[in-house]
Amino acid sequence: MSAPRARIGTSGWSYPHWRGVLYERGTRDQLARYVQEFDTVELNTSFYRWPRAERFAAWRDRLPPGFELAIKAPRGVTHARSLQLTPEWQERIATGLAAVGSKRGPFLAQLPPGAERDDARLTAFLEGLPPDSRPVMELRHPSWVDEAVFQILERHGAAYCVMSGAGLPCVLRATASFVYVRLHGPDDTLYNGSYSPDAIAWWADRIREWLAQGRDVYAYFNNDLGGNAVRDAWALRDALA
Repeated sequence: MSAPRARIGTSGWSYPHWRGVLYERGTRDQLARYVQEFDTVELNTSFYRWPRAERFAAWRDRLPPGFELAIKAPRGVTHARSLQLTPEWQERIATGLAAVGSKRGPFLAQLPPGAERDDARLTAFLEGLPPDSRPVMELRHPSWVDEAVFQILERHGAAYCVMSGAGLPCVLRATASFVYVRLHGPDDTLYNGSYSPDAIAWWADRIREWLAQGRDVYAYFNNDLGGNAVRDAWALRDALA
C-alpha cells in the first residue's frame, strides 16, 4: 500500500493573465507547460459545458504518467437541476469519467451559495454517480454544516470540500479516504489576493495532519487573478517539501 500523497495544483490552467508568471510570451500549449510544474489540475471547463468522451480521452493522452485530472461536475446538474441526475446525465458523466482512465482524479460537485441543505437530494445524487467516481461536495451554504450531512458523505465515500474564501464556511472535516481543499483567496472578494506566508504555513500543517491520518490530499488554488494561484501553489508545495 502506497504512502498517502499531497497533490497541489490550481483550478484551471488556461488564463491569459498568467503570462509572465507561468507562461512565457508566445506560449501556445499552456497545458504542456502546466504539467511541467504540477501533478494535478482541476478541470473547470466541464462545469460550463460538459465535453464529449473524445475530448476527455484527448486530455488523458496528453497528461504525463502519474498526473491526475480532477473534474468539475456540470452546472446543468449542480445549478440548473439542483443535483437531480437524469438518466441522460448519468450516462454522460459516467462515459466522460471513464474516458479519462487512470489519469482521473476526484469528481467535484460545487453547489451555488444559495443552495440550502437537502439531504434527500444529496443522497440521491451520490447514489446516482458511478461507484468509482470519488465524489467531492462543495456545499457553500452554511446550512450544510451538520453532523448528519457529514454522515451521508461518509456512507457514500464522498469528501466534504474544505473551503477557504470570503463568505465560505471553513470546516476542517474529513469524510472520505482523501481530503479535497479549494482555496478561493484570502481577500474580501473570491478569486483574488495572495495567501500570506503564515497562511501557507498553516495550510501546510493541516495537510500534514491529514496525511498522518493516512489520507491523500488534493489542494487547488482558485485565486487566479494576477497569477496568484500559481505562486501560492508553488509556495504551498515548497512548504510541504
